[in-house]
Amino acid sequence: MQTTEGIEVSSRNRALIAILGGSGFYSLASNLRTLHLNTPFGEPASPLQVGQFAGKQTAFLARHGNSHEFPAHAVPYRANLWALRSIGVTTLISTFSCGSLQEHIAPGDFVVCDQVIDRTYSRAHTFYDGPTTFHSTFADPYCPRLRTAVKESAAALNITAHPKGTVVVIQGPRFSSKAESKLYSDTGGDVINMTQMPEAALAAELGICFAGIALVTDYDAGISAPAAAGESEPVTHEGVLETFRRNIGHVHELAARIVENLPDEPPHCCKSREGPPLGHLEN
Repeated sequence: MQTTEGIEVSSRNRALIAILGGSGFYSLASNLRTLHLNTPFGEPASPLQVGQFAGKQTAFLARHGNSHEFPAHAVPYRANLWALRSIGVTTLISTFSCGSLQEHIAPGDFVVCDQVIDRTYSRAHTFYDGPTTFHSTFADPYCPRLRTAVKESAAALNITAHPKGTVVVIQGPRFSSKAESKLYSDTGGDVINMTQMPEAALAAELGICFAGIALVTDYDAGISAPAAAGESEPVTHEGVLETFRRNIGHVHELAARIVENLPDEPPHCCKSREGPPLGHLEN
């Protein structure tokens, strides 16, 4: 097992850009190489895949594992983020499915998230467990520059993408009750998901520019669909997967357009959020 501590990462295996999501992205890249890494926080959910995607060297990581063996509450978030940063990643595109908490956000739409409400618990939310202490800046969880790139790419592809939205992150693996959904909707939530935290917070601690691209798969429990759409059914695991499968082509198309239009050199606009050094991290 290769470790990310104390080794030289070859230029062939370095990547400035990464896509975090499912394993389907791998098939779109060329000259793909598999990196089996270990980190101070254990192994990531899946081996990293590095190859050419939309003209740029890009890394891919399946957050739930290649066989979706890690439920949201058990994803090794720290290992995932550390492994990506260790090979040079400074820009991270996080794709995820979500439920809608608002009538005007329909299944099949995308949301370019700008805020989070964290309702998770018992997850490791920081790299700084002591003795080093660090309080990260998190007023804007998602990189504004990268969000602009996502919105412009979606517009160019005529993909319906809401320009901002607050994602409520729940613990899972269960879905919400109707009362919970109403609470989240009434208090400003736009979409609901199980994985954006601590992903976003950990990216901030590593100084990574982070964007969350939400694909809406359903109306959450207790949220009424527009009258024209008929009465919405309670969310089910099977229904979520079916809507995601129908729209996965748009996810891939959007990710490719974003990567294609990103600058070759990272702007380091989120570098100021990075915490003090923790062990060895190759730059």
